[in-house]
Amino acid sequence: MPDAGMVIVGGGMAGARAIVSLRANGFRGPVTLVSGETLLPYDRPPLSKAMLLEETEPQPALLLDEGMIASLSASFVRGVKAAGIDRTSRALVLEDGRALSYDKLLIATGARPRRLAIEGGELAYTLRDFADGDRLRHRLRQSTSAAIIGGGFIGLEVASSARKLGLDVTVVEAQPRILMRGVPEEIARVVHARHVEAGVTMQVGAALKAVETGGVRLADGRKVKAEIVVAGIGAAPEIALAEVSGLAVDNGIACDATLQTSDPDIYAAGDCCSFPHGLFGGKRMRLEAWRNATDQADVAAANMLGASKPYMAVPWFWSDQYDLSLQIAGNPADGPDVVKRQTGERSFVMFHRGPEGRLVGASGIGPGNSIARDVKLAEMLIGKRAAPSAEQLADPSVQLKALLKG
Repeated sequence: MPDAGMVIVGGGMAGARAIVSLRANGFRGPVTLVSGETLLPYDRPPLSKAMLLEETEPQPALLLDEGMIASLSASFVRGVKAAGIDRTSRALVLEDGRALSYDKLLIATGARPRRLAIEGGELAYTLRDFADGDRLRHRLRQSTSAAIIGGGFIGLEVASSARKLGLDVTVVEAQPRILMRGVPEEIARVVHARHVEAGVTMQVGAALKAVETGGVRLADGRKVKAEIVVAGIGAAPEIALAEVSGLAVDNGIACDATLQTSDPDIYAAGDCCSFPHGLFGGKRMRLEAWRNATDQADVAAANMLGASKPYMAVPWFWSDQYDLSLQIAGNPADGPDVVKRQTGERSFVMFHRGPEGRLVGASGIGPGNSIARDVKLAEMLIGKRAAPSAEQLADPSVQLKALLKG
């Protein structure tokens, strides 16, 4: 490889993992990581959970510390955003005017929180980075009540944390139920009930009109009183760098199955990119999950070195809701035929079958790790394109592990 080496943009999981993967794949040339944040690369999942509950001043959960970066012989440019890409000369242009030459470039810029597009929407807190988490943590401790806008995973995790801190909490969701995207209604009902049991007021099917001083105004005129308002209405892919550089965009930075963008010398990984997934008929997908960021970084790093491997990992996601763990594998939306397996008094897994009975997704919920093994085995079955019968999937006495041998 020429001396220009590899340049990575983004200080989250995908960017940090890519450095490790490049070295693990034998690359010995220069590697440079660029992050607009001043912090070392850190993990994001604790921001809506453990960080908000920390009694002492929290520290970021570092993915790479300075010693590790040095041991990987990598350079780290922090606190400076990437402003553009000179694709002709293959150089990443930074806001301070510097230009970093590259042989291959990886964009791992993640996503940014969606803002409330209503009157007063700018007053709502959002949560995406450590600074957001720190501000929210302090504000929650100064408040006695909170309105959480959005009944998705982030909103519900923040609601759970706020309730544990003793706040009166109201969740406002415009859709007919919480967790509309990718979670079966039966599992959503369990999560809803658990929040109500914990003392959260759930306002579903309630459109929002405005954020006001002292709370939010619903479309029907009702006022939800709250000292703090948090918007958890999803995230949009961070594509500004790709757009200004003329890369193709389609619900994120558009990549092919190898995570290569419309420029053969530029790859993308993590929340910022979409790609056709071979396990699901080449459907273009964008995945917002910690595991996906890790797996895509590994594949992108190998392909930056010439491997040409398609990304075929089975999607997997988890969320903790009080004492319950929710896990999803595959793409449940592709499986209209749903089979339920009761695995315990308070735990069950729902299997989603697509055409010809092929298993394409699994969704489970239960206390602690009660459903972890079954969801993991379902993930393996999905990867094998297996088609177990409905009877086998529904019967808890049938070992899922045995179905892998079929």
